[in-house]
Amino acid sequence: MASQHSTGEVARVFPNTRWSLVLAARQKSSLESARALEAICRAYWYPLYAYVRRQGHSPHDAEDLTQEFFCRLLEKRWLDAADRDKGKLRTFLIVALKRFMSKESRRASAQRRSADYGHMEFDTTFAESRFAADSHLLAPDDMFEREWALTLLDLTVARLQNEFAAANKAGEFDVLKGCLTAERGAIAYADVAVQLGVNEGAARVAVHRLRKRFRQIYREEISRTLAEGVDLETELRHLAAALARE
Repeated sequence: MASQHSTGEVARVFPNTRWSLVLAARQKSSLESARALEAICRAYWYPLYAYVRRQGHSPHDAEDLTQEFFCRLLEKRWLDAADRDKGKLRTFLIVALKRFMSKESRRASAQRRSADYGHMEFDTTFAESRFAADSHLLAPDDMFEREWALTLLDLTVARLQNEFAAANKAGEFDVLKGCLTAERGAIAYADVAVQLGVNEGAARVAVHRLRKRFRQIYREEISRTLAEGVDLETELRHLAAALARE
């Protein structure tokens, strides 16, 4: 399964698969439903993989367990049992993973891997490099929450990059992307202007628009993991707190 870092496919597909639409589509067998479920797997496999690793499993065992979990999620249509009152995709997925892990051993999982869905390819090199770089002081549940928030940021950046590419402005994005994480007072607008070939005023406008669009997309990505009626602002605060954990 390819990482969201290495392909634009997730960013291109997942925006069409809101949590509420997935729950509606689960009631019928269709290509749209299958693609929606697969997109969830491709977008959110790493936070679950990191959780399994933090539980003490080796990279090989964690890969097997995470692969089999997603195979079961797709094959057995576990989303059919989702409780919409809980309202959060991350809550459903982590609870389902914990239940799965309590019942499955790696050996049994490997023997029963679905022939229909086959072996899901993971970018384990990426996964292990990211896992090694993450704080090893976090408990498994805290790490899952943090990686979930980071994955949403990754999806947001990928969508934003795709928008610039679609507008034939990939070069402009390369220049501006560093401004997404910089403090407002630390942005060197004069340098940005030189790289863009515009005056400083135009550079400030470009940075402002980029950051504004980033915030809009980030809110959309979070909304797509929530059921109708769940408070977005509360989820934003929760994710901000998760990102602040060390």
